[in-house]
Amino acid sequence: MAGTRVRARRESVFAERFGVFAESLLTGVWIALASLGVVTVPAAFAAGARHLRRRTTHQGGGWAEFVRDFRAAVRGGWAVGLAGWALVGLAWFDVQAVRAGLPGGPLVGAAGLFALIGLAVAGLRASAVWEPGARWRALLAAAGRRTVLDPSGSFLLVGGAVLVVCSALLIAPLAVPVLGAVAAAAVAVEERHRRR
Repeated sequence: MAGTRVRARRESVFAERFGVFAESLLTGVWIALASLGVVTVPAAFAAGARHLRRRTTHQGGGWAEFVRDFRAAVRGGWAVGLAGWALVGLAWFDVQAVRAGLPGGPLVGAAGLFALIGLAVAGLRASAVWEPGARWRALLAAAGRRTVLDPSGSFLLVGGAVLVVCSALLIAPLAVPVLGAVAAAAVAVEERHRRR
């Protein structure tokens, strides 16, 4: 009798964890759809992260809640998305300067690449804690501090981003659901940091 209860508990824990994994893959598809507006990437990740937080705390949620959160996040998040794409453009320009062989180019290129990665991690961390009514500027400032003060969490998010890139290079459609895994990783990193 006790063995049956232990086995049932293990199976329910496995089912719950697999359910969260499956939900994160579905959320990745939602994030990809919401990111089609290009400047809506931060808002899409914010809505996806909020959906996953609701799912892990057993508060329900679904497509309608995701869309509602996305609409709320995009109000200020579009400017963050626009600034992010401007930074990507600057990084591309930086890489072109390095390739042209300008003096000091490799050093400037490396610094620019590290800065872009740090800003992307801060953006993910800000998206992971977004709530309706939150101001993106305050979220990004706090996330920037956490990015520097919690390097292990930041490296975990860099690993998640590398996973998305590798997935896209190997099997392009696989990169879409993996976006949800990156959002889940950001939520987990922020929860880990909060508990410390």
